[in-house]
Amino acid sequence: MPYGYNGKILRINLFTSDVKVEEPGEKFFRKYLGGRGIISYFLLKEIPKGADPLGKENKIIFSTSIATGAPVPGFGRHSIGAKSPLTGFYGESESGGFWGPELKFAGFEAIIVEGNSPKPVYISIKNEKVEIKDAAHLWGKETGDADDLIKQELEDKKVKTLIIGPAGENLVRFSGIAHDLTHYHGRTGMGAVMGSKNLKAVVVRGTNKLEFANSEKLREIARFFAQNFKNNADNHGQHNHGTSDYYFGAQAAGSLPTKNFTTGYFDELDYDADELHAKLKIRNDGCYACPVRCKQVFASEEPYKIDPKYGGPEFETLAAFGSLCGVSDMFAGPKAHELCNRLGLDTVSTGVVISFAMECYEKGIITKEDLDGLELTYGNTEAMLKMVEMISSRKGFGDILAEGAKRAAEKIGKGAQKYAMHVKGQEFAMAEPRAKFGVGLGYAVSPTGADHLQHEHDGAFDPALTGYSHSTDDSNVFLRALYPMGLLDTVPSLSLGGEKVQLFTYLQHYWSLFNSLDICIFVFEPVRTLKVNHLVDIIAAVTGWDTSLFELMKTGERATTLARSFNIKHGLTREDDNLPDRLFSGLEGGVLKGAKMDREEFEKSLTLYYEMMGWDRKNGVPLEGKLFELGIGWVNKKLR
Repeated sequence: MPYGYNGKILRINLFTSDVKVEEPGEKFFRKYLGGRGIISYFLLKEIPKGADPLGKENKIIFSTSIATGAPVPGFGRHSIGAKSPLTGFYGESESGGFWGPELKFAGFEAIIVEGNSPKPVYISIKNEKVEIKDAAHLWGKETGDADDLIKQELEDKKVKTLIIGPAGENLVRFSGIAHDLTHYHGRTGMGAVMGSKNLKAVVVRGTNKLEFANSEKLREIARFFAQNFKNNADNHGQHNHGTSDYYFGAQAAGSLPTKNFTTGYFDELDYDADELHAKLKIRNDGCYACPVRCKQVFASEEPYKIDPKYGGPEFETLAAFGSLCGVSDMFAGPKAHELCNRLGLDTVSTGVVISFAMECYEKGIITKEDLDGLELTYGNTEAMLKMVEMISSRKGFGDILAEGAKRAAEKIGKGAQKYAMHVKGQEFAMAEPRAKFGVGLGYAVSPTGADHLQHEHDGAFDPALTGYSHSTDDSNVFLRALYPMGLLDTVPSLSLGGEKVQLFTYLQHYWSLFNSLDICIFVFEPVRTLKVNHLVDIIAAVTGWDTSLFELMKTGERATTLARSFNIKHGLTREDDNLPDRLFSGLEGGVLKGAKMDREEFEKSLTLYYEMMGWDRKNGVPLEGKLFELGIGWVNKKLR
């Protein structure tokens, strides 16, 4: 048995009820690691061109990595991937918590689920015992109720659960998957893929132990983190307030997405993080082996009853159901978060499609008659919350919005398309690209559609924002953290020149490595506590491999190229790596009023990115030489 991982992949066919175990070997796991690497490999090889994301040919993959379950902060995540029903391209969503380590303790690195069950089922895994169990009594239940019933049925409160709600059953294209109710797979519509397969839940219990090559080294690094994370401004802030501080920081910076991305400043925001947490927070929660405990648990009785079993909102949710919808009610975002977690919706996409509909309503493109009498104006909290429920159940106009902003705009017509803030069909996250142009490039080229977690955001490397006046100033701690990658110069946030594209490309490899190893970006430099080369030490200590930063960065690049290849196979062209027209016009308010991206500069940056990635200039198709350089020459046959 190898160190750190089991080497086993579980394959389950829901139509035939066949269960198999595959062992691809050490070289496979060293090349692909886990997470994005494993998911993109199998999806590219096994999903036929033209497959319906909600049809029987799609597969959904649940993956950990070779390092998941290591007793070091950040190594408790896992990924879920499939062909996305939201974009029609590569779909992937990550979550922290405990499910990933539990699957490792049960003896598996990943699960490939194929075929559609003729009736509702859930998968139960307890070590080597794998069962496909009837879920007729769970179908239609909210996530919390289903979680309770499963634990009662299995007579085990310690099982770790992945569960869809009514939104997934109703095939809402941005429905998510709840993990133990407080963690979430929100993006790219993985809940709808489970729903299409009549798969209500995947439940895991593992009692085995992992063996590591150098446990003392892992303990040493864990101690370093525990002793230093409170000295790191970002980790310390997350310990106190989770990510909610970002909401108020973005407001001050003029980059807070407001009223469907028309402006970067919300005039009606009249509370701060301290007041929010004083009135709603009841405790901190967290993930496997991590002392930061950045998950905030909220509860309230008035003006809305908020059940703490669903955790609490992150920055993304607060902004999506706050400033983006023009809602100033401090309790509205936390209540919308609870609703989405209960019903099984991605909070980001849900907030964006509602904000899109609000702008359409205010411009007269949709009316009260279209909305069954609902006044969907900016700032109307009750209408916003009502629409969350309508989307989940696909009732009335909610049925149109359940298709996502791109499809909804096409169906509405009347010029609605220009107000739909998406890339490849996936709605924007709560990062304003006109404040940080690298984020805009990341939205455009992300394999999953608009995604702000493609790299560290531009501000960390901008001398005007960090207070460092010299581009090579060694006092810029964020830049200095990247010296091991050969990145030596700061770059302004509002830039898309070659230097910015280089910074973005290297950091995208790094972030893709995080997604392949299923580790949390909130524990590593350049902005957080653990050093870049700690990652090399951890992987060596987990596996015993004589590895290097070069080898690991290449796995990140390889995974991105595999995901790109999947997208090319399924019809992606350069036109899909585009941004909405709104980003090329100025922000309407805040300290960045007037800031905008330049279309010609953006197009040039896109070409530069393709070249740096070893893809052709026309459509970003990976070149044969690059595929062989990455050790995946076989991919070329999949692109023909």
